[in-house]
Amino acid sequence: MLYDLTVPACQNGLKALSGELSRALVWGTGNGIGELQFAVARLAPDMFPLASQVRFSCVQALQPLTRLGGMATPDFAEDATDFAGMQEQIATALAFLGDVDPATLGNDIGRAVSFELPNGMVFDMNAFEYVRDWAQPQFAFHRMAAYGILRHMGVPLGKADYVSYMMRYLRPGTAPAG
Repeated sequence: MLYDLTVPACQNGLKALSGELSRALVWGTGNGIGELQFAVARLAPDMFPLASQVRFSCVQALQPLTRLGGMATPDFAEDATDFAGMQEQIATALAFLGDVDPATLGNDIGRAVSFELPNGMVFDMNAFEYVRDWAQPQFAFHRMAAYGILRHMGVPLGKADYVSYMMRYLRPGTAPAG
């Protein structure tokens, strides 16, 4: 159950983010916006840039594996400086997620989970609360921030890009005519 609440959603989000970055690269090339401009772009002066948001998305996708499954995960210590580096981080996270045995995270949603942030704040909750109130929102925040930066830079993305994985559920014949 804990696997089902974390890993597939993060895989979906990271795959969609990869597609968005691919579109941004093509669009940027055609519109005179370089990779470094994208990498350092941010929504507000006090927010992290795109490269950090991509890295944080990867980190947050893997963090439940550490906190719920005790797994050692890849280290994403540095922001990428170009699209190839951001795509490499996403590919590394996806490969790791793809190898996770669902049993590793267990099914005990009531077990205690505690963690400390670098600023010294400590949180105590159960596994379900951790997934619902921390893991999913953290991943979604950084994922959405990356999407928002790409939109802010002018990349023509929409909700269908953000949830591109939903196309596998689309009933044939129900898509609007282009």
